[in-house]
Amino acid sequence: MNTQIPLADERTMANAIRALTMDAVQAAGSGHPGMPMGMADVATVLFNRFMKIDPQAPDWIDRDRFVLSAGHGSMLLYAVHHLLGYDDMEMDQLRAFRQLGSTTPGHPEYGHTKGVEMTTGPLGQGIATAVGMALGERMGAARFGDLIDHFTYVLAGDGCLMEGISHEAIDFAGHMELGRLIVLWDDNRITIDGATDLATSTDQKARFAAAGWQVLGIDGHDTDQIAAAIEEARTDPRPSLIACRTVIGYGAPSKQGSHAVHGAPLGDAEITAARAHLGWPHAPFDIPQDVYSAWGRIAARGAKTRIEWEARLANSPERDALNAAMSHDCRPLHADMATYKQQLCAQAPKVATRKASEMALAVAVPAVPFCVGGSADLTGSNLTHTAAMQTVTKNDYTGSYIHYGIREHGMAAIMNGLSLHGLARPYGGTFLAFADYCRPAIRLSALMGQPVTYVMTHDSIGLGEDGPTHQPVEHLASMRAMPNLDVIRPADAVETAEAWELAFASTTTPTVLALSRQGVPCYRTTHGTENLTARGAYLLHTPAGPRDVTLIATGTEVEIAMTAMELLAADGISVAVVSAPCFERFAAQPPAAREAVLGTPARIGIEAAIRQGWDLMLRPTDGFIGMTGFGASAPATTLYSHFGITAQAVVEKAKNMI
Repeated sequence: MNTQIPLADERTMANAIRALTMDAVQAAGSGHPGMPMGMADVATVLFNRFMKIDPQAPDWIDRDRFVLSAGHGSMLLYAVHHLLGYDDMEMDQLRAFRQLGSTTPGHPEYGHTKGVEMTTGPLGQGIATAVGMALGERMGAARFGDLIDHFTYVLAGDGCLMEGISHEAIDFAGHMELGRLIVLWDDNRITIDGATDLATSTDQKARFAAAGWQVLGIDGHDTDQIAAAIEEARTDPRPSLIACRTVIGYGAPSKQGSHAVHGAPLGDAEITAARAHLGWPHAPFDIPQDVYSAWGRIAARGAKTRIEWEARLANSPERDALNAAMSHDCRPLHADMATYKQQLCAQAPKVATRKASEMALAVAVPAVPFCVGGSADLTGSNLTHTAAMQTVTKNDYTGSYIHYGIREHGMAAIMNGLSLHGLARPYGGTFLAFADYCRPAIRLSALMGQPVTYVMTHDSIGLGEDGPTHQPVEHLASMRAMPNLDVIRPADAVETAEAWELAFASTTTPTVLALSRQGVPCYRTTHGTENLTARGAYLLHTPAGPRDVTLIATGTEVEIAMTAMELLAADGISVAVVSAPCFERFAAQPPAAREAVLGTPARIGIEAAIRQGWDLMLRPTDGFIGMTGFGASAPATTLYSHFGITAQAVVEKAKNMI
């Protein structure tokens, strides 16, 4: 670590960030120059004196993580990456800031730009996800010793701390004593509307301290104070908040300190004045060689450290285990699941799919050692824990089960962080009705291509007496509307096992498992090698002759469809029954395959939810048995009868349609 860089060098290095920010935002005609200019000194000291990072190996597992939670200030990150020499961040990319096809989108995007640890922009998600990264580091260190030994740094603004998710995240981080997590708060007291005192009087330092964090306050433009605070934070066993008192838009003489500099170009005149004020005489997008050399020393230091780490890995007894965890190879699960499904077909258990999920996890968890489970204080209801799993605590990070507390927002973001960190395949449970609490993080899972599994139990009015607040009716449609998300609602124990197999096999798509509280029969009693759930929908019952009607159902309503089929068959009506556990996978099938499953006669969809989202399965003239409003408080059987989701209702509709 180089702590001997003269002050002038770091000031000049920081001014390069400011100049590139001003120029790129001006060229784009939009953007947010205020935060990058205000936090340039903090970022420079952090990277220059502390960050362990190698632009030549941006995915190196033992790198320090830098999360730009205040994602609107993306030019700070892009400027740093350009100066460090990332090969996808040449000057032409800065000139193309916010333009189609560039590596410099308006907010940082994971997988689109090298070195971006996560997609940020929705405020609060960055700091909450970083908690998961910091937890992943501690769990990795517990398993692999000094092969995993790094810090997670977060640059957060007032908006990140105002968002409610931050409360859940900082509470959890303090409770778990994640001492490798350091949050650098841009305490500039300005938001889009104006001064922060327009909307908040919270003492953020007191809030973090109450959650068990170390709290430090500094002048965010004094490089010695910045370095001393980071050094102190690195040695404290608690997570740390460093409140960096800054001037937003620092260096723009007539606009700095004002909300006017937050989210708009400075203008040519102000940029000219800022160049003079900062002592930066260079033309737009012109960086002197001595500045490149100073930033290049950081990259060289990181490359040397990474090469030394690789040598240690090559000689470590943990090498194979660490490589296996990084590869996320779930192929060993396939054989175990095949044997397990054969047993299920023979035994045909009648269980709730949440129980079937627990049974499947008992098979999966031993086969997937990097699996990390958890629940938002609903373990006994979600059935997400198995006998083989030990609890992760602040005193012992070697476990694989996390008690997230009543923090659905935070849990979902933390799982994203665990996944992004690279050593875990996380899943976590809550009720499907609370998917709305998780939705912003689920959306980021889908956007970032993170194969996180969301176990959502109590999936319909079938949960009964808890009433409409807990009975999801629109949530399946809501989740199905999200791109790159598999929503699987299995009908029985076999489909549930297959759903878990698909979730673990996924590499770029998150999964929502919608699981029942009430028991369901096992309809798959003939074992086959194919995972039929992977088709998305398939013929569960095929009539002997040409079909008169096709019944399509998901989850617990497959039982209703099968009963209706038997009643209709007794009246001489030929019925095909389709189980449709995953609409997204069915949509990916070739049109001919979909048509073969659905057929051309009349169709009736059956699901204890609203019809929205069923266009894949149903034509405008087809029928639907389901919900049209919210539920009610009563036993499940009473509710199904009350809302007309019954086999007899299906029979009557089928006869009317035929």
